[in-house]
Amino acid sequence: MKKILNQPADFVPEMLDGLFLAHPDQLAYAGDDVHCVVRADAPVQGKVALATGGGSGHLPVFLGYVGKGMLDGCAVGDVFASPSADQMFEVTKRIHGGAGVVYIYGNYGGDVMNFDMAAEMASFEDIEVRTVLVKDDVASAPPAEAGRRRGVAGMVFAFKCAGAKADMGGSLDEVAAAAEKALAHTRTMGVALSPCTVPRAGKPTFTIGETEMEIGMGIHGEPGMKREQLQTADEITERMMTAILADLAPAAGDKLAVMVNGLGATPPEELYIIYRKVHQLLAARGIGVHRAYVGEYATSMEMAGASITLMRVDAELAALLDHPAHTPFFTQV
Repeated sequence: MKKILNQPADFVPEMLDGLFLAHPDQLAYAGDDVHCVVRADAPVQGKVALATGGGSGHLPVFLGYVGKGMLDGCAVGDVFASPSADQMFEVTKRIHGGAGVVYIYGNYGGDVMNFDMAAEMASFEDIEVRTVLVKDDVASAPPAEAGRRRGVAGMVFAFKCAGAKADMGGSLDEVAAAAEKALAHTRTMGVALSPCTVPRAGKPTFTIGETEMEIGMGIHGEPGMKREQLQTADEITERMMTAILADLAPAAGDKLAVMVNGLGATPPEELYIIYRKVHQLLAARGIGVHRAYVGEYATSMEMAGASITLMRVDAELAALLDHPAHTPFFTQV
């Protein structure tokens, strides 16, 4: 293992210390637990609060989107490990401004169990909670079993749209509905070229040949659809786009938000080569691009690879997506 760290056990708390020191005007933590990240000005009275949570190792997901116009809080676990229900509850209490809390998080067993427990604890404190599960990864289950799909980079669009609705003064039900609507129109697929190493484990999460790639691999190294020989950028992009478009089924004249996301070790130059082909494929179908996001939005430590996320937008989603936001990792004016 070759990483810039001190002790593996200190990797997450030291990373969090650095974030709080770098962004004291934007981030704070609840109680005495640095894993309970909140907006520095939390709670915002009268506003619906948004919370997420999950394992570390995916920056900017999850905590990188805590800030104005997006999330109010985030519970952070160890690398690829769910935070506890108690940590999620502490975040919930700290960010609650009297209008309720919306949970938005990926469809992973540990997160579902602990967030459900946190919501139950919140109910005893008369905090009303709505839950929105992210299930955008088309490679993880067929359409008929979409309820089993994993939550990946598409959650960023849910954070953005729901956060905007809350910032505009939306009610608890309206904010939850904005997240649900965004996710109903969002699909993602990724490709991995190399593994990553969890500091506590000290070895790669999986092995893959120097000339191989895995289409559809999850952000924790979960198996994808198929492992095969590495192809050209255009071929890889077309493979992913074919699957996403078949599932999302946009029509000529539709507008999409596009996210080309690096998984941690993919140069921006390669991401823009992917975006070039995405744009060409959409243009050939008569589909427009409302906004393009190219960069690292949901990573997997130092994994090489990329994902493509498409969200079909109408006037409402376009307005929510365009709304200003300011977090340590995401600024849109």
